[in-house]
Amino acid sequence: MKQIYTDLIQFRGTHYDFGYKQGEHLRNSYLVANRNRQWQIRKPRFRIGVKETKEIFRYFNSSIWEELEGLRDSLNWSMDRVLLEFGGYRLNIQRSGCSIFVGNHYMIRNYDYHPKTYDGRYVVFQPTDNGYASIGVSQRVTGRSDGMNEKGLALGYTFINRKRPGNGFVCHMVGRLVLENCKNVDEAAMLLKEIPHRGSFSYVLSDAHSEKATIVETSPRGVKLRSGNVCTNHFEYLTSENRHFLKDSYHRLSKMEQTPYINISRDEAFQLLNSSQYGIFSTQYHNWAGTIHTSAYCSDQLKTWFTLGSDQEPAMFDFGNWLQGHPFTTTKITGEIETDIPFLHMEKADWFHNT
Repeated sequence: MKQIYTDLIQFRGTHYDFGYKQGEHLRNSYLVANRNRQWQIRKPRFRIGVKETKEIFRYFNSSIWEELEGLRDSLNWSMDRVLLEFGGYRLNIQRSGCSIFVGNHYMIRNYDYHPKTYDGRYVVFQPTDNGYASIGVSQRVTGRSDGMNEKGLALGYTFINRKRPGNGFVCHMVGRLVLENCKNVDEAAMLLKEIPHRGSFSYVLSDAHSEKATIVETSPRGVKLRSGNVCTNHFEYLTSENRHFLKDSYHRLSKMEQTPYINISRDEAFQLLNSSQYGIFSTQYHNWAGTIHTSAYCSDQLKTWFTLGSDQEPAMFDFGNWLQGHPFTTTKITGEIETDIPFLHMEKADWFHNT
């Protein structure tokens, strides 16, 4: 078992100032050092266009560009390098898992991926310039793998396929844009129809008025909406986008479908996904599909839960109280993961090895 942690990052202010502050934290971090080693052997299969990227952020009325400028100035990097690491536009994404269960006003999410990609940052940000405040898990620093905003809109995504990528935003930056710009499921679904998508992902949306989720199936070639309370790693409508081998995805889906969402409490749903005994929590870390964290977002109460590893009591956060000006006293969230693979944010991750 490996002892791991996630840093709790809290900030109120402009996007530029937030970017600058994050740069100070990242400057001498394992996260940046490991990314440098990664690019020594893993050549990007995409093009960085500074002008084009700036224009697309401006088109969606997002101040995230200013956050990227703050990172640039704090780290003393070129904007090309900032966009390579944190831009969230035209990046390739590896294979991953993920399971999501939505009940009455809550969303539970298992994040399944590879330890060498994990930021280890749980971020609470209240912008004073533009956009809604949000709480959630950082991915590639500026993006969010899952989260909830001040209006109670919660979002998580599940990977489908990375074949035939298009020009557009990757999943974690899509999540950030939705949380900062949309106040409810309807607005989020509209934005997901408009935004250009780099890869194929399902975005699961829930808000304070939702008993079921809205699941938005997206690819560079189309977008479809459906409702449901469970989601794993295959499309129900855009089936031509699915991978050929979906046994594990259907297995986790069937496990969750056996539990009617109207008859299960938030606590029970959290245990369903986080417990090692139900077959949903995954230990396939070497296959880029091991569960690293389990998150819960309670839209009607503006409260969140978060845990690292399986069979854990979650750390609980009152986001509504934080929005009233009361900071969290926690600075780190700890847990245990059954793997020997190094984590990107806390130790040297050697990209010359496959593990």
